Amino acid sequence: MLSKPKGRLFVISASSGTGKTTLARELLKGDKNLVPSISYTTRAPRANEVNGEDYYFVSKGEFSSIRKKKGFLEWANVFGNYYGTPRKEVEEHLRRRRNVLLLIDVQGAKQVKKVRPDSVFIFLAPPSKEELRRRLEKRGTESKKEIQKRLKVATRELDELNDLSLCDYRIVNREIGACYRVLKAIIGAERG
Repeated sequence: MLSKPKGRLFVISASSGTGKTTLARELLKGDKNLVPSISYTTRAPRANEVNGEDYYFVSKGEFSSIRKKKGFLEWANVFGNYYGTPRKEVEEHLRRRRNVLLLIDVQGAKQVKKVRPDSVFIFLAPPSKEELRRRLEKRGTESKKEIQKRLKVATRELDELNDLSLCDYRIVNREIGACYRVLKAIIGAERG
């Protein structure tokens, strides 16, 4: 007798301002068998972010304690703040045959690829650096200095991702509706 397949882990990585959070919200609304992985972070919440929904907001000490106990599937220091994906929560969802949506940066995706190579890796790219700058400025959540740092990291990540062995799919997000339809199709096809 064949055993039922476990859930799939869908890893969407992108630079800040590429639209991954907006797209994830739409994907989760439209697919009841897709659950979010809620990351831990040491950064302060932004306006309208809710602890336990957007992130688990913790102190650096709490984060360090979880990390030392190998409680993260991946973790990273991003612009001086720590982010981590809770290992136990993701594994439990997968065991229960739920598909998990994980939004992380490129360095986090590389870590996940080492421990969960069976995951589906999707990279979202901006149409251009100029458009990415415009989106970050429009968002209004970072200072000009922070925007410059994010653009520098985005440039490095885009160069790294020319090596397509890092991802299964690479989508240029020119228009949110079209990008959503492509992501939905990929998830439907990969879920089996």
